[in-house]
Amino acid sequence: MNPVNNIALTAKKVLSAEAEAIARLADFIDESFENCVKAILQIKGRVVVTGIGKSANIAAKIVATLNSTGTPALFMHAADAIHGDLGMIQPEDFVICISKSGNTPEIKVLVPLLKRKGSQLAALVSSTDSYLGQTADFILNAYVEREACPHNLAPTTSTTAALALGDALAVSLLEARGFSSADFATLHPGGSLGKRLYLKVDDIYGQNMAPCVTENAPLKEIIIEISSKRLGATAVVKEGTSELTGIITDGDLRRMLNKYESIDGIRASDIMTVSPLSIEPDTYAAEALAIMQEKNITQLIVTKSGKFEGFVHLHDLLKEGLV
Repeated sequence: MNPVNNIALTAKKVLSAEAEAIARLADFIDESFENCVKAILQIKGRVVVTGIGKSANIAAKIVATLNSTGTPALFMHAADAIHGDLGMIQPEDFVICISKSGNTPEIKVLVPLLKRKGSQLAALVSSTDSYLGQTADFILNAYVEREACPHNLAPTTSTTAALALGDALAVSLLEARGFSSADFATLHPGGSLGKRLYLKVDDIYGQNMAPCVTENAPLKEIIIEISSKRLGATAVVKEGTSELTGIITDGDLRRMLNKYESIDGIRASDIMTVSPLSIEPDTYAAEALAIMQEKNITQLIVTKSGKFEGFVHLHDLLKEGLV
């Protein structure tokens, strides 16, 4: 079969092989893995992750994951380490060395130097009986039978397994530390992810107009209030108070025209939707978005202890990048 005509099958084989390899890693989560997590929790320094070749790329990603989940970490390329970068490691640091074979020349040079510094060493390795596996204090077993590459040469399954095991380590540390979504937000203030974790309705709704009429407001006043404030709705409050009792939307006005033969004398209380959905100012904006999506609406009334405060609109959440 022409390889060009076999693209989909090849891709599926690769994904299946890597998925099976990752699934088998669960059998290698043992006491050494647990002890490694416990040791990292006790250190006063940082986790330094190192490797050579493609393992170095995986090491850099694991470092990023550790830092973003509350474990201070540094990346050190194994080749650069023996040419000066070893100076970044302090005795109280914990080193994770990634290598499929565990026998590369750079690793054999680096490991004794790490031991001399007094740092604890974990081997994230596919061959546990290798030089690295035998000299490390902890083993993170990333064994794979073969690469997804048809020639069993290009690092594919092995790097995927190492990456997955690194994620397992990071999340284990996260849970052991009791790292919360609030902690996560402090490390991710930018972008939509950060905003989902810290942005509140109180940060948004104040920029909007606050259309509001009383229960006795005539139709003309209602229409002017809705059209002039441009939110497609108005809150309805009790006369002489700010206590919310209802909402009138553009849709309510259209339904009114179908319902009534004559619109003379119509008041807000005749057409409003009573007990409308509302949200408190200290609610996360992401929750407001979830409510709008669930109820298929474009705005929510903001209330504080039942008192009308304003509106938060779907457009506000779009501008903030939450959608």
